Amino acid sequence: MAIKESKTDVLIIGAGPSGYMAATWLSRCGIPFRFIDKRSTEVFSGQADGLQCRSLEIFKSFSESCFDFATLDQSWKVANHMIEMCFWSPDEKGELVRNSRVADTIPNISRYTQSVIHQGNVEKWFEDSIQHFSEGKAKVERPILPVSIKIRDDVDLEDPQSHAVEVLVTKLDSESAKPEQYGQIANGLFRQFDGDQDKFYKDISDGNNEDDYEIIHAKYVLGSDGAHSWVRKQLGIDMEGEQTDFVWGVLDMVPITNFPDIRSRCAIHSKDSGSMMVIPRENDLVRLYIQLKEVERDPGTANEERPFSATDKHVKTKGRIDRSKITPESILKQAQNILKPFSFEMTDLSWYTGYQIGQRVSPKFSKQNRIFISGDACHTHSPKAGQGMNVSMQDTYNLGFKLALVCKGLAKQDILSTYESERLKVARDLIAFDHKFSRLFSGKPMIPNSDMLDGVDLDEFHSVYVEGNKFASGTIVDYEDSLLVSKENALSADADGCTMNKLASKVPIGRRLYSDRIISHADGRPIHMADRIPSDGRFRVLIFCGDVDKNKENLEQLHQFQDFMDSPKSYSKKFTPVNAFADSVIETITIHGSLRDKVEFFDFPEFTHPLDFKRRCDYWKLYAGVGSTYHEGQVDIYETYGIDKQKGAILVVRPDSHVAQVSEFSVDGLKQVDNYFNKFMIPQTENVLPEKAVTVDDTKRFVKPRLAV
Repeated sequence: MAIKESKTDVLIIGAGPSGYMAATWLSRCGIPFRFIDKRSTEVFSGQADGLQCRSLEIFKSFSESCFDFATLDQSWKVANHMIEMCFWSPDEKGELVRNSRVADTIPNISRYTQSVIHQGNVEKWFEDSIQHFSEGKAKVERPILPVSIKIRDDVDLEDPQSHAVEVLVTKLDSESAKPEQYGQIANGLFRQFDGDQDKFYKDISDGNNEDDYEIIHAKYVLGSDGAHSWVRKQLGIDMEGEQTDFVWGVLDMVPITNFPDIRSRCAIHSKDSGSMMVIPRENDLVRLYIQLKEVERDPGTANEERPFSATDKHVKTKGRIDRSKITPESILKQAQNILKPFSFEMTDLSWYTGYQIGQRVSPKFSKQNRIFISGDACHTHSPKAGQGMNVSMQDTYNLGFKLALVCKGLAKQDILSTYESERLKVARDLIAFDHKFSRLFSGKPMIPNSDMLDGVDLDEFHSVYVEGNKFASGTIVDYEDSLLVSKENALSADADGCTMNKLASKVPIGRRLYSDRIISHADGRPIHMADRIPSDGRFRVLIFCGDVDKNKENLEQLHQFQDFMDSPKSYSKKFTPVNAFADSVIETITIHGSLRDKVEFFDFPEFTHPLDFKRRCDYWKLYAGVGSTYHEGQVDIYETYGIDKQKGAILVVRPDSHVAQVSEFSVDGLKQVDNYFNKFMIPQTENVLPEKAVTVDDTKRFVKPRLAV
């Protein structure tokens, strides 16, 4: 009997947050994919817990108001919102005191603040979203282990639709598929030290039946399989970086203490007992990151070969950390020493772990634009800055829509190369930040007015934290000029190095579009811009036509756009399949700068309120960017974006809400938009979809995939 073979567009290996984010994108865009994981069950406790502003924005972008099911915005509703950061350190007498309080999240950087909820919740919400978006067709297949992977040499790699990657997988037996564990209390020790997972890739049983194997032929493969990534190792990519001697313990528990700031986030440096971070969580839980004293090494592992790990300069002399010496009791004792003179006990322990601080990054994130790696497979670092889960998800938030566009035949395969160029820079910036932050956190503090001059300057630590908070939020990620980001017309840069165009002087090109409110012209309802451009795979062209009441020529100019929009050679027609919804690849939204009561809805040209195949009017393409709302105060998005109400501007926004281009409000500006899409989009004039029947019941069109349908 021959081994089973199958085909799919994308194969995702590894069901962590990074893999789930990719699967959410693909299901939202209607792309066939497979999603496998070697574990038999989901994660229900422990692991990552921090959600940064940008991640919460992304979750909301998959959670539209028209959906009748709970999606990822549950995270904001359920998580503990962290408001304040407190810094504790020794005073001149060496006694622990609070020396400052700051906002945990930089005010006004986002409409969300940093929050905490355990990873199991996040993964469950991802699963629910994927199930609904795919109408139950997609889910994680467990427990399945990849055995071999290769890019075929008998297919045309230049053909983006060729099934160029071949992956052999096998079902795991029930014993091998059990969640890895160490000891009797729920913990994450199995994942933290090199070599602990290697057994999964050494001893595939020779006795397996052919029925247990399958060859999956995929167009593209994504390895989101963690820090010990099997996919990365098969590609022969070594992580670059180092491991330190700093060992930290983690406890999730309910504290019993007289420490006054236990429900605020805290960074604590003790005089002689190390450092600790306090993370208040949901349901009375608190997470402690606690610096441990030197943890013993396992002498039996000294000088052992480590074929599945990056180079660790300490291994050959010291061996691996002895996990048996890391216990909840040992971690608690260290916490008690750090917090003296405050008392500290715990109850309801739910999880613990230990890890070594290290910073490593992969020099490559892909191979031949066919196999990609993401998340911990690309970068590992300390967890105290709350970046692991967040940057991992943002990796595949960057990649997911690109895979969807290519698999749908809408964009050239070349756009996939921008994944590595955009995300590798983010990973390197993360490693640099974490390297500095973790060492300042782990070092012995300088005592004020003492003779000790070689300790950590806590003023420096404080400033590094505050400055790093901008980076940690994920909101200032800045993608460089590429096929998908056009900075060529930008004329200025601000103090932070952002690339601007004077037509929209507060909109950094390459960064995510900051969200502020606009007002629906049809019904007066205020809505956040981000909620009007959700994650469904489509590009947006935002036309800011200025104050058309005070500048009548602006309305005339807008009417002149109609001929351009109607031309079969324009971006609005050329890149959309025949018989698809006109806005299903590139959506044009108009935001005027007049008061709603000064202009009428039908004063505007047809493309701002188009009719579909049933002659239904789309009322949600025309907005007022200024004015007074009935319940939410004043709105002026022109001021927010630095757009002149006479000159106007046109913004191109990518499916991941990053600003791709800014051009002038004119026909020439529209032609610049056209030139942007011409670089990488594929004309769809030969792609004819079935004609839509006027009698069809398509009431589910707001929830089903919208990309090129």
